Amino acid sequence: MGSSFLITLREGLEASLIVSILLTYLTKTDRKADARYVWWGTAVASLGCLVVGTIVYLALDGLNGKVEMATEGTIALAAAVVLTQMIFWMRKNSQGLSAGLRSKVDKSAKTALFTIAFVAVVREGLETVLFLLSAETTSTSGSSVVIGGLLGLEHSVLLGIAIFAGGRKINLKMFFNVTAVLLILFAAGLAGKSIHEYRELIGWENGWLVQSAWTINSGMWSSGTFYDFMKGFFGWHNAAENIRVITYFAFLAPTLYFYLRKPVKSAA
Repeated sequence: MGSSFLITLREGLEASLIVSILLTYLTKTDRKADARYVWWGTAVASLGCLVVGTIVYLALDGLNGKVEMATEGTIALAAAVVLTQMIFWMRKNSQGLSAGLRSKVDKSAKTALFTIAFVAVVREGLETVLFLLSAETTSTSGSSVVIGGLLGLEHSVLLGIAIFAGGRKINLKMFFNVTAVLLILFAAGLAGKSIHEYRELIGWENGWLVQSAWTINSGMWSSGTFYDFMKGFFGWHNAAENIRVITYFAFLAPTLYFYLRKPVKSAA
């Protein structure tokens, strides 16, 4: 539940911010009547993502054997790559996001407003679908993923409303930095998960790399609610093979380094 909550909270807040910026700017420029095109774009995109997500989930639900391993491995790998790209894109573009949207609105016809809202929401929505599918495959309970996702989406909408209604009192930079680090940890777990699935797919069962780095048979690190949370969020496993642990840190270390380091300023 924790991973799906964080995913939809962050993705939903990004979409909410974009929609809020569009609506606020239309209001300030005496174009309130055009706000309906933004709402229509948002509604169509949300419905489309829901339909696509349901279809994909039902299509994957009946898979088993090698097909299931290949599918889960590929989804986990794709989600890790897209999630990481999204985090770095947001860090790079967050400062100029509002100005860029205002510039687009100034040049937009009514159909273009629909398109801007639609593209913004559908992008976040399809990413969320991909991430939630990955969260479901790394968690023992599909229902907890749904509940956590819905709670995160609800909170993201409320945060989006509060930020623009309350004068941006929330420190968005701090929020996105903290959630980015947590999502990088989640992405590292997905990278390890993908290697695990591909290893099982090809039947690689011998050698040091596929031996367990540790084996925990009792306590909260081996089973139960805490174990499910750590497994779903951070990719923890009570008997993780060495190649899975190596992949985790090989992904985590450079990604965290490049995200946390200060951008190098070019010489004047």
